[in-house]
Amino acid sequence: MSEGLSAGLRVRALVAALWIPPLISLVSFQRLAAWLGRPGPMPPFEDAALASWVDGVLRRLPWPWRYTCLKRAAVLYHLLRRAGRPLQLVIGVRRGPDGKLGAHAWLVRDQRIYLELEPEAPAAHTVIAIFPDPSAAT
Repeated sequence: MSEGLSAGLRVRALVAALWIPPLISLVSFQRLAAWLGRPGPMPPFEDAALASWVDGVLRRLPWPWRYTCLKRAAVLYHLLRRAGRPLQLVIGVRRGPDGKLGAHAWLVRDQRIYLELEPEAPAAHTVIAIFPDPSAAT
């Protein structure tokens, strides 16, 4: 699970997985995403190895860290943007066959779904938010 990741990067990812999920419930996501998307120093790493590590960590944690697509996307967005990856976090909604509203969050890089566990899932959703907002970059 940690192949291709240094011990220091695994610790950084663990720390991000511990502090970002609770903040999703406490801070407006627009404000949080602006902070999460800031670049900074990061050692080189393989994106897929990082995603696998984050998935494993989030799947083992209890509430409020319990794995959800939004928590996964937010943690990965933070770590990957910090490393200078040009990507976006997208949130979409859809109405299920039972009529209930559902949501999904995923990453996009170079206009392609990126590191998504279920690559076909985003197509069923109507996008309601993109971070950073492409219309704000003028």
